[in-house]
Amino acid sequence: MSNPQQLRYSKEHEWLSTAEDGVATVGITEFAATALGDVVYAQLPEVGDTVTAGETCGELESTKSVSDLYSPVTGEVVEANQDVVDDPALVNTAPFEGGWLFKVRVAEEPADLLSADEYAKLTAGN
Repeated sequence: MSNPQQLRYSKEHEWLSTAEDGVATVGITEFAATALGDVVYAQLPEVGDTVTAGETCGELESTKSVSDLYSPVTGEVVEANQDVVDDPALVNTAPFEGGWLFKVRVAEEPADLLSADEYAKLTAGN
């Protein structure tokens, strides 16, 4: 699995794009999507919701289990990916492209986000 170098990663297996105009995109990694199995339901935060770094903000349900979705940053949700709500399998087939989950106007970014190489080390051997 290759993790795009331009993204940053959380230890809870979410990725974060670089914020443009203060807005960043959030999704789950290919590692997490593979571990979940076939995603069949996505509950995403709604536009206007405030999310807090490291806290749950939704959930993903697969044929294997239900997993909490954590926000890698603190801020206000400005868009949720309706395509993923309509077709949750996008999380599995395109986790770094069409399977993104939500966009957030970043108020605070934690210092413990990982680079692609650091995330690869975290998930190595799993």
